[in-house]
Amino acid sequence: MAASTLRPVFREAMSARRYTVVIADRSSGVMRRATVSLSATAVAVTAVLALPILMGLGAKWSARTEIDQLRGANSLLQVENGSYRLATGELTSQIQSLESVINDLGARASLDPAQARAMQKLPAVVKTRSAGGTAKPTNQAISEIATAALSSPEDTFGVLRDLLHGLESRLRYVRRDVERREALASATPSIWPAHGWLTGTFGGRSDPFTGEPGFHQGIDISTEKGQPVFATADGVIESASYTGDYGNLIVIKHGFGLATRYGHLSALAVKPGSSVKRGDVVGYVGSTGRSTGVHLHYEILANGQLINPLQLLTQPARR
Repeated sequence: MAASTLRPVFREAMSARRYTVVIADRSSGVMRRATVSLSATAVAVTAVLALPILMGLGAKWSARTEIDQLRGANSLLQVENGSYRLATGELTSQIQSLESVINDLGARASLDPAQARAMQKLPAVVKTRSAGGTAKPTNQAISEIATAALSSPEDTFGVLRDLLHGLESRLRYVRRDVERREALASATPSIWPAHGWLTGTFGGRSDPFTGEPGFHQGIDISTEKGQPVFATADGVIESASYTGDYGNLIVIKHGFGLATRYGHLSALAVKPGSSVKRGDVVGYVGSTGRSTGVHLHYEILANGQLINPLQLLTQPARR
């Protein structure tokens, strides 16, 4: 018989081969027999051996899937953390800026009470010029930002940024307002221009030369000749020369439409165009021009209109 003919017969014999297992109970003598097919036994053994392998492959596939998911989540977290770090840095910078502005305002907001009283007595037209016209953010807008719904960390950072931007803008406006208020305070003539005693007031009076009714445009302060005359506010010397009835006259422009005049001086200590601070010596008391004696004639103008100097002179002359 050829080899090709034997192979099918051998396979059939293997598949048909069966084994009988005899189990005997020695105490009772009972015997039990079980017939097992070789092919079925081989399949069962193979299945038992393959089960751990299949379980290991499944666990490995599941672990790889979880690792891939973790890697993706980690990448997203890195991106988010980078964004949060950037946002946190911006917020920190804005907070530091706000602290600087607040400290600056706290140091500069208060004014000398006497100076504040003088500013309150300024004409309305001067106060209007100092107010400026910059629009300021409203508290309502900031409140709306603060009460917005926060559904995610991104929303939280966004709302905080908007809130800080609003506060920073508000504080910038307040700082500008404080700066203009400081400038107005520096420009307000508030100290006496010389040491002496008041001998002439603002308003109607008899002309000292003719005796006829007249109008006195300022105040007169009598003192000894050569006594110093002080600038009553910060400003720029507009003119310093001999001027008719005023004699030696100094005119100082202070800003916001305010100006002061110092007349009948014996000598001048400043030149046109120079800047002066409140309390600087600008000249010396004399009796030049149309004068009946040694004294200082002092005037204040607001937008070209004469005002009573006594309503603003709240502080003594400064040496």
